[in-house]
Amino acid sequence: MNKLTRDQMAERVARDIPEGSYVNLGIGLPTKVANYLPKDREIFLHSENGLLGMGPAPAPGEEDPELINAGKEPVTLLDGGCFFHHGDSFAMMRGGHLDICVLGAFQVSKKGDLANWHTGAPDAIPAVGGAMDLAIGAKKVFVMMDHLTKSGECKIVERCGYPVTGIDCVDRIYTDLAVIDVTPDGLVVLEMVEGLDFDELQRLTPVPLTLAA
Repeated sequence: MNKLTRDQMAERVARDIPEGSYVNLGIGLPTKVANYLPKDREIFLHSENGLLGMGPAPAPGEEDPELINAGKEPVTLLDGGCFFHHGDSFAMMRGGHLDICVLGAFQVSKKGDLANWHTGAPDAIPAVGGAMDLAIGAKKVFVMMDHLTKSGECKIVERCGYPVTGIDCVDRIYTDLAVIDVTPDGLVVLEMVEGLDFDELQRLTPVPLTLAA
């Protein structure tokens, strides 16, 4: 099978973000989505450290050390973009003013619970940041993650084994193998990568899946 690369995953997520959306891109893999947003759509990117109207990553040598996203990565600011106190930024998140947030994850349960801030490892530094606010405050939550861990365990699970960020909050899962909707009737597979059939995807995933019509 042909697993999607990180950039291919980001491009796939970007295609599903509609015109006029206010969107937060979480730290890590989701920040790549900014580089693939269709240029013919007006989409407003928000960063929890107090930015609205972010553009793609700057060209090499054009980075501004005072213009960064929540992951401390250099970003650009589009015409009309602005920056403000992060207290106001969190008010936007908690007040339901974001249409979509795109987050990474360690695990997603079959009913849409999200675990993305701590693995429970004794040497890990707990740092939930704004993930809880985003997971509950955004109107839709998209998750980007590898389908399997490095040891071959599926990240889509019956019940999250890691500390939970949000309950019943994930709407769609994008992995390097498939695009899956979380619905009241269970997990529905919308797409699979080339060379992967439904039976094999189900074998890799320890919860029931349904193939979309």
